[in-house]
Amino acid sequence: MAPDPEERIAIESDNDVVTARQRARELAAGLELTSTDQTLLATAISEVARNITTYATRGEVLLSIVRDNGGREGIRVVARDSGPGIEDLELAMQDGYTSGGGLGLGLPGARRLVDEFNIETAPRQGTTVTLVKWSRAR
Repeated sequence: MAPDPEERIAIESDNDVVTARQRARELAAGLELTSTDQTLLATAISEVARNITTYATRGEVLLSIVRDNGGREGIRVVARDSGPGIEDLELAMQDGYTSGGGLGLGLPGARRLVDEFNIETAPRQGTTVTLVKWSRAR
C-alpha cells in the first residue's frame, strides 16, 4: 500500500495557522476522530504553528495520515522552521515558562493534547515538532 501524501501548509501569518487547523480537522473528521480529539489536535497545531510565526517568522506544517501495525489511523503533524531554535529545551518544556511574553502553555500544552510528541531543536538551527493524534481503537 502506498503511503498517504503529505499536505504542506506554509506558515507565515495567523491566517496560515487557521488554515492548518482547519485542514487537520478535516483530515481527522475523515478518520472519524471524535469531535473532542479534533479540537485537541487543532489546539495543539495552534500552539506549535504560532511558535513559528512568533519566533521564526516563517516555516511550514506538514499533515499526513498515518497507520500503525494494529490498524489504528491517526494524523501526523510536523511543524518545522529554520528559526533561532530553542536555547534551553528543558526549560521551554516546563509549564509556565515563556520567552515571548505569553502564558507559557505552548509546547508543554501541545504535548498534553496529543498522543505522541517529539521535538528536535538546536540553537540557530531551527525547530521541528512532530505530533500524532490517533483514532480510538475500533
